[in-house]
Amino acid sequence: MNDLSVDIGYTWINCHDELLCGDHIDVVEQDDNSYVVVLADGLGHGVKASILSTLTSKILSTMVASGLPIEECVATVAETLPVCSERHVAYSTFTVLHLLADDTVEIVQYDNPQVILLRNGKNFEYPITEMTIGGKKILSSTVKAEEDDVFIAMSDGCTHAGMGLEYQFGWSRGDIIKFLESTVQQKHTAKNISTYLIEECERLYDYKPGDDTSVCAVRFRKREPVNVLFGPSYNPDDTDKMMELFFSKSGKHLICGGTTSTLAAKYLGKELEIDLNFNQSNLPPVAKIEGVDLVTEGVITISRVLDYAKDYLEENTYYDYWSMNQDGASKVSRVLFEEATDVNFVVGRAINPAHQNPDLPITFNIKMNLVEELTKCLRQMGKQVTVQYF
Repeated sequence: MNDLSVDIGYTWINCHDELLCGDHIDVVEQDDNSYVVVLADGLGHGVKASILSTLTSKILSTMVASGLPIEECVATVAETLPVCSERHVAYSTFTVLHLLADDTVEIVQYDNPQVILLRNGKNFEYPITEMTIGGKKILSSTVKAEEDDVFIAMSDGCTHAGMGLEYQFGWSRGDIIKFLESTVQQKHTAKNISTYLIEECERLYDYKPGDDTSVCAVRFRKREPVNVLFGPSYNPDDTDKMMELFFSKSGKHLICGGTTSTLAAKYLGKELEIDLNFNQSNLPPVAKIEGVDLVTEGVITISRVLDYAKDYLEENTYYDYWSMNQDGASKVSRVLFEEATDVNFVVGRAINPAHQNPDLPITFNIKMNLVEELTKCLRQMGKQVTVQYF
């Protein structure tokens, strides 16, 4: 994205007693900083539905990301997927969100609940054009995204929620909009928005979903760079050069590592103060340096952040913990997952002598792997990530 950054998050629940989800969501990043998001819903549930939805989402995301016209992509899927002889409906429905680098969103929908757009926290009715491709009615829209716009795609498991329980005919689109308008706040990430909606669907199903249910949220937001300094430089003579690069970058500055924070304090000519208020945490304490937004321990803290990142991309079960607590890993997670749109790592390759203790399960390779894995997770969250080594 040019002026805005895109935040993509999705969550799903399986039909009750099913091991596989019959819905599938694919996110593909294009070379020109565009994204293709496809949510496909296979007919029925279980293995068959999972295969069909996966096939649909893979075909569409690959073709759209390759630059082929939307009409050709949809026609290929329409011709590929058969119609059920008993129910007379397609074996898979789909929603495509094509997020272009100029902040334009192309929406293509087939038989899924219509995408909801929240603008300034309220429902915004965008223009829709109907067309017929391969004998199927396709809804097409083009919307110019604005800051804090939230696009929400879903499978019909959402609209079926509560059927025969709280709602006679299921959870209507209008009621879903009311729920989102009362729940979604500007600070909420796309992942958390999708999680809130899925959790409410699960509640309406009385925790026994009668259908596979999936939600994908796309949020446009102002770019917020965050810089992370992790480890001292391999060559001590490069310390000042490393610090100068790190502190010259705009945005928040996080320092992870005891030796690293000592060197940073010396470079800045400031005191390093340890914060001993770390009750109810088995993580090392955080510290303070004037001019630095957050100072934490290194490998142990970042290892926990990586655990939270992996969970965030899946079931997001640790959210209630790291979103509220004040330990170093929770603070780093909030900044990286919720605040940052661009993350710049400045990583030192020095080997910490303390890590050579055979009683400590920390090695240089583990440290480098942490950076690589965390970088991968952040990119999956839609962050723009750079890594510079010293």
